[in-house]
Amino acid sequence: MSLIHEIDYGTPASRAGTTVRLTIDGREVEVPEGTSIMRAATEAGGSIPKLCATDMLDAFGSCRLCLVEVEGRNGTPASCTTPVADGMVVRTQTPRLQKLRRGVMELYISDHPLDCLTCAANGDCELQDMAGAVGLRDVRYGYQGENHLGAAKDSSTPYFTYDPSKCIVCSRCVRACEEVQGTFALTIEDRGFGSRVAAGMGETFFDSECVSCGACVQACPTATLMETAVIEKGLPERSVVTTCAYCGVGCTFKAEMRGEDLIRMVPYKDGKANRGHSCVKGRFAWGYATHRERILNPMLRERITDPWREVSWDEAIAHVAREFRRIQGKYGRVSVGGITSSRCTNEETFLVQKLVRAGFGNNNVDTCARVCHSPTGYGLKTTFGTSAGTQDFDSVEDSDVILVIGANPTDGHPVFGSRMKKRLRQGAQLIVIDPRRIDLVRTPHVQAAHHLPLRPGTNVAVLTALAHVVVTEGLVDEAFVRARCDLDSFQAWADFVAAPQNAPEAVADATGVDPLALRAAARLYATGGNAAIYYGLGVTEHSQGSTTVMAIANLAMATGNIGRKGVGVNPLRGQNNVQGACDMGSFPHEMSGYRHVADDATRAMFEELWGTTLDREPGLRIPNMLDAAVSGSFKGLYIQGEDILQSDPNTAHVAAGLAAMECVVVQDLFLNETANYAHVFLPGSTFLEKDGTFTNAERRIQRVRRVMTPRSGKADWEITLDIAHAMGYAMTYSHPSEIMDEIARVTPTFTGVSYDRLEQLGSIQWPCNAAAPEGTPVMHMQGFVRGQGRFMITEYVPTDERTGPRFPLLLTTGRILSQYNVGAQTRRTENSRWHEEDVLEIHPHDAEQRGVRDGDLVKLQSRAGATTLKATITDRVAPGVVYTTFHHPMTQANVVTTDYSDWATNCPEYKVTAVQVSPSNGPTDWQTRYDDHGRQSRRIAADAAE
Repeated sequence: MSLIHEIDYGTPASRAGTTVRLTIDGREVEVPEGTSIMRAATEAGGSIPKLCATDMLDAFGSCRLCLVEVEGRNGTPASCTTPVADGMVVRTQTPRLQKLRRGVMELYISDHPLDCLTCAANGDCELQDMAGAVGLRDVRYGYQGENHLGAAKDSSTPYFTYDPSKCIVCSRCVRACEEVQGTFALTIEDRGFGSRVAAGMGETFFDSECVSCGACVQACPTATLMETAVIEKGLPERSVVTTCAYCGVGCTFKAEMRGEDLIRMVPYKDGKANRGHSCVKGRFAWGYATHRERILNPMLRERITDPWREVSWDEAIAHVAREFRRIQGKYGRVSVGGITSSRCTNEETFLVQKLVRAGFGNNNVDTCARVCHSPTGYGLKTTFGTSAGTQDFDSVEDSDVILVIGANPTDGHPVFGSRMKKRLRQGAQLIVIDPRRIDLVRTPHVQAAHHLPLRPGTNVAVLTALAHVVVTEGLVDEAFVRARCDLDSFQAWADFVAAPQNAPEAVADATGVDPLALRAAARLYATGGNAAIYYGLGVTEHSQGSTTVMAIANLAMATGNIGRKGVGVNPLRGQNNVQGACDMGSFPHEMSGYRHVADDATRAMFEELWGTTLDREPGLRIPNMLDAAVSGSFKGLYIQGEDILQSDPNTAHVAAGLAAMECVVVQDLFLNETANYAHVFLPGSTFLEKDGTFTNAERRIQRVRRVMTPRSGKADWEITLDIAHAMGYAMTYSHPSEIMDEIARVTPTFTGVSYDRLEQLGSIQWPCNAAAPEGTPVMHMQGFVRGQGRFMITEYVPTDERTGPRFPLLLTTGRILSQYNVGAQTRRTENSRWHEEDVLEIHPHDAEQRGVRDGDLVKLQSRAGATTLKATITDRVAPGVVYTTFHHPMTQANVVTTDYSDWATNCPEYKVTAVQVSPSNGPTDWQTRYDDHGRQSRRIAADAAE
């Protein structure tokens, strides 16, 4: 059942270079040079017993079970560590080998509990399988003398148990932690008979550096490391391949089921985004799907101060349609709108924007990408011609220099972060540009060559200074620029960045970055070989977010680091389908495929297909909707899977906008913060209950497959369909595959995408069309989508959010590994044991000045509002900078953030807020009101569950 048992080949073969011919058990075999004997035998249709070997790990040769005989050589070498040679003659099944293998297995079994029939792994245990493979029926040694059978279990983690009495010290878990995850949390301590797997320095798994990614559990060949759900419920009966609904990495999993119960999520080795790895969220944090607080029936109320009442689906849908028609009749066609979700599928998102444009008759549709990656779309489309990252994740394996700016991959995108760490351990050089010392700066066996701890809000100044060094020191790839870029724009840009005011020394006071370190980083990026840039919300969520993205693109073009493996500009998307939500036309000015609504030909195509006239004027963005609501002209909003009250900036303003509306419809899993202001609640479905597709950060379109029946009775796409019908606009689909067919018909980059194609290929990276029938892993290889790459002037303009005597510190925000976005899902799992509350990181100097001790409750106040949380004193942040996460609604971090935003896209400036920190005696008034609401929400959920 577990994937780790499906395809174990030992050491992977080299697929390049010459081949060799050898004979294995009388059969002639031809394999690439460097292949192990074990893999060669497997590919020839044979099977060699093994315990320590797996294709996820480097060969180790410790179990001594895969012994073979090689003609002309003494001894019995391990087949997993012995490479093939031309003319080699190998025997894998002889009486001598059989005797040796049985002897080895006897030793393992002699120190193993005799509970095979009652063991939780019965039927899913490699030790059992291998005992059968070598013909072992009896154990001569019994339990004579010393043994490990009384060793204490470690059940400290909520998701798996470590039972050392069943451990055979094969080291697979240790090697998985090192080679796959890169955490180095596990080790083999002591020697000989005393050897045992240990987490940290005599710590429990929970208290150690273990991040509960599950790699060790997946690697274990016995029941030593076993999922808690398997122990409690038994092994699964069936499995369905689907895609994780957390971050933008888009990991593929086998959802292993027993009836309607999900037993475990097993990382799928054929998943091209994760290659068989996982993190604690995707692997284990799926319990929210059946959490008692989940709302499963539609609810209505006339006023937001009224109690909710449960209604039927028919009544709820009819009420929504009636209210939206009433509002439009009274306030006009543009008085209503919708917000799509980056947690929902492409198909569901496409339907919401279609409902707004064709059913509501306006373009008032926006998405949560507005508040995270809208500058990516603007900046990359302007410079390269398309609104997406350039590489696949595999590309990092060819990188020589990795520049990470405004991102924390090990926390925000941990599976890709592990792949990045692996490449760094292999010798790639790392540059980190971040106000905070993220884990990548200094982690086991990885040390950043340069960490540039810039002052929040100065990204543009730092990137332009890097470009200054590239241009003035003659490090431009002139051949690339001449062949691939617009020379007029390049010359104007080069003249601009070369100006003295952009030199590292000139901007040092503003940025806080050492000029010598900045110059060294620029030289490394320009001359160190294949150089790739990975960035996150620390780039986009600024008043100059779009400018920063363009500055990154400029730097990549100037050095020729675009259009091949190992290089590129790579935005790390925060949510599972941010890329897809943008692709599907969720912005008020663009149809699917990023075509402007004012383009007559584009609009005509949609009008013919949809049978209605479409508005040529762009609609309202989310901030504009809230402004219009406060002013009285916007009165109705349909929100699919988004909690704007907690996730959007300046919470007080969001609340005022929502309170001013006459019909707010929230479609979600739980009564979130936005539902405080809702008149209708429509229960949504989890990714486990729906069919569709997600598009990850590398433009990879992947299937989401239903593994259980929707607990509320409807999938999200069906709800939107019902609203459209009730509004008088008929949309007819019987399955999400038909929606994808329509998407492909109207979206040039999706022309070749269909469910049948996805079944054949596993996944597809757009653009997928006649020119690229199997997709495009690396973009801009022959030329930019826009033709010639365009350099943009990136003048540094300081944010209007300034520090001063009242607010002398700068707050920046981010995420933590165990939690996801606003925490609606992960907070309802055992993941909260790792991060029970948001805390404020503050430098020792700043804490001392304010009389703050570690763990003290402090007040965090800005010009917009205040909240309280506990302080953590650390030098991970520089003096003058404080940092917090935003996963817990009790913190209400966005009460503090302002409504300053990116000049081009209105993406909020979450990452720069002037604040003051002072000791506090208790929660703010806002937090007290939230706590009262929280108790009310829990009571409603409990009543619904009963």
